[in-house]
This record gives sequence, structure tokens and C-alpha cells, in this order.
Amino acid sequence: MCVNGLYLLAVLSGLAASGVLRVSGMRIYTSGDVEAVNGTDVRLKCTFESSAPINARLVIVSWTFRPLSGGRELSIFHYQEKPYLPPEGIFKKHISWAGDIMGSDASIIIREARFIYNGTYTCQVTNPPDVHGQVGEIKLRVVKTASFNDLLYLVLAIGGGIAAVVFCLIIIVSCRRCKRQYRQRQLEDDEEAPRKERKDPTACHPSRAVHLYVSQSSIEIDSSDGMISDASTGDPSSSEDDGPSSDDDDDDDDDD
Repeated sequence: MCVNGLYLLAVLSGLAASGVLRVSGMRIYTSGDVEAVNGTDVRLKCTFESSAPINARLVIVSWTFRPLSGGRELSIFHYQEKPYLPPEGIFKKHISWAGDIMGSDASIIIREARFIYNGTYTCQVTNPPDVHGQVGEIKLRVVKTASFNDLLYLVLAIGGGIAAVVFCLIIIVSCRRCKRQYRQRQLEDDEEAPRKERKDPTACHPSRAVHLYVSQSSIEIDSSDGMISDASTGDPSSSEDDGPSSDDDDDDDDDD
């Protein structure tokens, strides 16, 4: 009997060590210390991890608040299939659900934070069979104005955003200018191409032209001896002068 008990204990210990019988493995993660300016909204971030598959119908989220001055702990929010907001008290109409169960998010938002909201907030999540585990705590501090670090982060964020926008605009303008110049060069090339094609390589400028005159050659045959005389050349302008001389020769023949 004692041996059987020891054997059963060893088996259960092995199963527990391997995680088969693990029923508590809920882990909660929060944002730690949070600072908010009076009158602004602040998000209390709470995420969780469970060793069991998440079942939206079984998951339960509970938020409690303990004032900075001390006192009893107050339940300010509850979620089970749907959010249940505080119907009364200092948090009435100042709490809203900002989580996503299937996304392992159990966060809430405090609207218009007040100084009386200074204190410790506790986030607890159960997902059966993970019903035990640690809880997450957030210490909220409401101030009149933002701290220097917050202002510095804000200035850097705004400056970085402006610089990014200016850089993008410079890139866009440069690209458009390059495209415009490229298109203009293409149009100029298209206009010059037909001119080059129509140009006659044999043509020359009028001032460089050389005027050529073709001379007329005539062959004279002497009827007396049948011999061919040397070719005479002359331009058309001199032919008119030769005309009358030939007529005179004819007249001389008639007289004979």
C-alpha cells in the first residue's frame, strides 16, 4: 500500500513538472508608474499571458483602486463577456474599457483624471483553468502640468514629425522637377529629329554656292574640202554677235 502511494506521488510529481497538470500560469504585465496631467485621459495598460487557450466567455477581468492616502480598496471595473462600469462613486462616467480579450489586453482608460485618482490600481485576470497567478499594479500620479521629460518628448515628437513631412515634400518636389526636365528634353529632341532628317546633305548655303556655266560647242564643216574644223566654243551671249556676220557673208556670195 505504501509502495503504491509512493508510485502515485511520483507520477503526479512528474506530470506537474511537465506541465500536464498545470492549472495556474497566468502572467500579468502592466505599465508600472504612470503620470497624467489633471483633466486629461490616461490609459492604464494591462496585458496577460495564459497557459490555457483563451476563452472569451470564461475570462474575467477585475480592476481595483487603493487611494494614495490609504483606506479600503475599491472595485472600479469588472469584465465578464462584457464590461461593467462603476455605477456610482468617484469613478462614475470616468472609466471606459480599452482592452481586447482575444488580444490578451485588459486595459482601461480613466477619463479626465483628477487629483483624487492618485493611488495604486490593481489588474487581475483569470482564464480557467488558470485562476491563480500574480496581479499587476500601476501607481498613478496626477499632476498640474506635464513634467520636463514629457514636454521634451512632445517637442521631439512634433519636431521629428515636421522634419519628416518637410523631407517628404523635398523628395516629391525634386522628383517632379526631374520628371519635368526629362520630358522637356524629350520634346526638344523630338523637335530636332525631323529637322535633321529633312536636311539635304548636298545643299549648301547660298553665299557659298558656285555658279557653273556650260559652254556650247559647235562643229563647222567646210563644204569645199569636207574637212572638219576645230570646235569653237562660245557662250550664248556671243552667238547674237556672230549672227550678223554670217548674214554679211551670204550677201557677199550673192554678189558674186
